[in-house]
Amino acid sequence: MDLSPNSLAFIALCNEYCVAVENACESSVSDFTVTMLRLLPRIYISASDLRPDILSDVDDAYIENYLEEEYYESLRGRIESLLGADDVYLEVFEEDMKYSDTPIGMSIAEGVCDIFQVLYNFISMVKDAPSDSINTAIAAVRDDFRSYWGQRICNLMRPLNHLCYSSDEDDCDE
Repeated sequence: MDLSPNSLAFIALCNEYCVAVENACESSVSDFTVTMLRLLPRIYISASDLRPDILSDVDDAYIENYLEEEYYESLRGRIESLLGADDVYLEVFEEDMKYSDTPIGMSIAEGVCDIFQVLYNFISMVKDAPSDSINTAIAAVRDDFRSYWGQRICNLMRPLNHLCYSSDEDDCDE
């Protein structure tokens, strides 16, 4: 079974995102923000367009865990340091919010790294895999997208957009 063009594009975007997150500490805040604002919507659209007809025969698909916790924490810490005080934002779409009288603070770095974890594990799983294994991984990442990280992308876009377009610099317009 051949992979669809959208599946191939999705894999390429996932790889590009992982590289961008891994190289975040070499970026300025504005470059990192612009990169995330360009990649996250494209990943969202590509993941939402993964074709269910190709994947319908895969019921118990899952993504193996390749990312070590220390590496995750290292990346999260670097992004948190890069963003400084701008890393924390108030989240209204958090499940606990309906039970809380106080705002819930979230971390851009943690959200970026949570998505990184899913995509890193996905890329690690599909690297050099036969196309039927890749389709199984695509089914699993699509299910995870629907239940978890699709909303995470949406939640991150708001603070990243604010960070980008509320600064005095015109770096986000380039």
